[in-house]
Amino acid sequence: MAEIEQKLFSSTNHYVNIMRLDRPIGIYLLLWPTLWSLWLTAQDWPNPMLLLIFVVGVVVMRSAGCVINDIADREIDPFVERTKNRPLASGTMTVKQAWILFAGLILVAFCLVLQLNIRSIAFAFGGLALTILYPFCKRLFAAPQLILGLAFSWGIPMVFASTNSPFDLAFYLLWLATALWIVLYDTFYAMVDQVDDAQLGLYSTALLFGSKTSVIIGFLQLIVLCLLGLISHLFNLGNFFYFSILGVAILFFRQQFLIRNKQPEACLKAFLENNYIGVIIFLGIVLNDL
Repeated sequence: MAEIEQKLFSSTNHYVNIMRLDRPIGIYLLLWPTLWSLWLTAQDWPNPMLLLIFVVGVVVMRSAGCVINDIADREIDPFVERTKNRPLASGTMTVKQAWILFAGLILVAFCLVLQLNIRSIAFAFGGLALTILYPFCKRLFAAPQLILGLAFSWGIPMVFASTNSPFDLAFYLLWLATALWIVLYDTFYAMVDQVDDAQLGLYSTALLFGSKTSVIIGFLQLIVLCLLGLISHLFNLGNFFYFSILGVAILFFRQQFLIRNKQPEACLKAFLENNYIGVIIFLGIVLNDL
């Protein structure tokens, strides 16, 4: 009996690992732009059912993204220090099991999106395409983080579509600011693996920017701050949001300090702390409605 329980626990643990449910930072980073959009389009508290659909959808789609990523990288991950113990890389899960899990997650996501309007369903197919496309971009495209920027910000058009909100200037600036922010923090993440990526012939913005990484990131950070200022005006956000922008600026400055020597541990910390940026912006939006 104990042996059966141990095997069951081990199998469950592999599924948790491949979906990264034990490391929810990706869920948080995908969730924040979705929550921003829900509150901005509602101009108050969003519909509880809509909120539930999007929160569950974020968890499901992020999990699906991790699974398809590991399927795509199963021949590469064993040679990368950070990823060599992933279920497919270590052989503790089969590719067939991973594909079945991915299909199941997409089915759940499809059932969720069917609760939304036809406009949202159409955008959902775009999100699925980006989810599948991104893992292969690091082999084909010099800046795969641009694709991730679209994928991780896709909750914004999904929310605007589901609430029949206009795709106006405010929407596009919000989407642009979010996509650039994602490129920034995933560049930090890519800096952790840049030695292994270079040896394996993979692409990333960390390798593309090279010695000018800090300067380019600083320029992009400045653009994001300017866009946040415009967003504040276009969405009629109050003084709380200006404090949010100040908080983001302080964290951007700290990130520059962390990545100055390109040490993997410090770069990973710079990446992880972007969760605080998501929280700060969210609080600035929510407090405006109080």
